[in-house]
Amino acid sequence: MKTSQRGINLIKQFEGVRLTAYKCPAGVYTIGYGHTRGVKRGMKITEEEASAYLTADLLNSERAVERYDSVYHWNQNEFDALVSFTFNCGATNLRSLLRNGRRNREQIAAILPLYRKAGGKVLKGLERRRAAEKTLFLERV
Repeated sequence: MKTSQRGINLIKQFEGVRLTAYKCPAGVYTIGYGHTRGVKRGMKITEEEASAYLTADLLNSERAVERYDSVYHWNQNEFDALVSFTFNCGATNLRSLLRNGRRNREQIAAILPLYRKAGGKVLKGLERRRAAEKTLFLERV
């Protein structure tokens, strides 16, 4: 599967775009739409580079969610919500959220909002993001 435009818009909404590197609340240098790999202090990019990073980074998140498709047979909304979650929290946290494929959809939706901390602190932005992801996850196509 591929992330729909709705899923991409959700990620863009919560990530925002910054063309100069900054430290996120977790203390990681970030640029563009949440890109972290190889980012250094003072780094600058263009809008086009930010979009290219987003496209490449989405592939990793999509692959991580697709690994569980044989268990869950995701619909587009579930897939998009979990790609957004994985984009933000990583594949290890996806595996934990799904309990490696052993949780059902209701359990996943119930636990999703608990992933709201960065650097050990609850962040309002992460609470809003998890709520939006949960809403999308539960919305039938």
